[in-house]
Amino acid sequence: MKLNRVHHIAVICSNYERSKLFYTEVLGLTIVSEIYRGERDSYKLDLALHGEYLIELFSFPNPPSRVTHPEAAGLRHLCFEVDDLEAAVRELTDNHGLPLEPIRIDPVTGCRFTFLHDPDGLPIELYEVRQSDKA
Repeated sequence: MKLNRVHHIAVICSNYERSKLFYTEVLGLTIVSEIYRGERDSYKLDLALHGEYLIELFSFPNPPSRVTHPEAAGLRHLCFEVDDLEAAVRELTDNHGLPLEPIRIDPVTGCRFTFLHDPDGLPIELYEVRQSDKA
């Protein structure tokens, strides 16, 4: 079997409008399509980053909460690459009032990173790849 790439990541939210605003207005993802499925009382929002389909955001009535944070079995976090970590942190704190963890350095790669949380507490990592690693 040959895998080509990650096609999408599915996220279930507890408050659709709040999460929709977070992923579009705060993180800047764009809406590809939005469908309401009446038989399931559920929305499905397809989101893209720079035109590449990335996240399916689902709403379901009364979804269970995450078991623990963040060390439960399963998906641990979403990670987005940024060019300038400090600028991203400033934008999220100054423009959106979001709390972020202190910036840390990955001991293996030497790259800087930090974490914030989506409206349901899903950890989101911002990871700054060094220009020399992009070449």
